[in-house]
Amino acid sequence: MKEPSPNLVNVTTYRVIYGDTDQMGVVYYANYLRWFERGRSEFFRQIGLPYSTIEQQGYHFPVVEVTCRYTSSARYDDIIQIETELTELGRASMSFTYRTSREFDKRLLATGSTKHACLDQRAQVTRIPKILEDAVKAASR
Repeated sequence: MKEPSPNLVNVTTYRVIYGDTDQMGVVYYANYLRWFERGRSEFFRQIGLPYSTIEQQGYHFPVVEVTCRYTSSARYDDIIQIETELTELGRASMSFTYRTSREFDKRLLATGSTKHACLDQRAQVTRIPKILEDAVKAASR
């Protein structure tokens, strides 16, 4: 199992739109999972390997496990900060942790994690591609 650098983190922001909120005026709980995905997408861009490039190589990384712990509510027009950290790069899987907070007061909104299997074009579990390992190593320097 390969351990990435502890400082391999991406921070991105998102402004809450009205469609993200529920009848009570707070962000609907499932949207935090969308924000986790946004964080992962930006993480891959940051290391120079957009997810579309990984897919073009014939690999996919479906979520096989997810956790989310909610601590405070976000509302319409809040700017949300999403911190995404690659915490594990295994032989055929990878894991991320997330921390979401409101930008103006730094209030913690939710934390979570995802684990992803590496699949080939036939949807079979396969080894993490070298292109991804190399990108993570280069970004960790």
